[in-house]
Amino acid sequence: MANGATLILFFLVSVILPNLNQVLGAERCGPTAIVITQSRTNKVVEGKPEYVVSVSNACGCPQSKVVVQCYGLSSVESVDARAIRPVDDERCVLGGGRPISKGTPLKFKYAWMTPQDFPVVSSQIHC
Repeated sequence: MANGATLILFFLVSVILPNLNQVLGAERCGPTAIVITQSRTNKVVEGKPEYVVSVSNACGCPQSKVVVQCYGLSSVESVDARAIRPVDDERCVLGGGRPISKGTPLKFKYAWMTPQDFPVVSSQIHC
């Protein structure tokens, strides 16, 4: 019986331990791991200040299909549709739905009267 218990314990340790980092990392992942910051550039477009937005992933696992609330994304200058694109009247998808990895922020600019909020609605984790 002791040999059977040892064998089971060895199996569990050999299967779980190598993946423990990913399992624990996944708990800290999800929409709350997407960090969106923005700051004003020194540029003015049609009388409106320009803002640069940086979207980072604090999770060790890439996250795709990141959707934010954007209410149509108001801007008097064109916004890079590869970085952010409206999917309906309220939501936008970031990076065309492609994965955003830790250490590789996604950036885009827009010009409007006031800075817009971009709360994260959802994302898909790839661990």
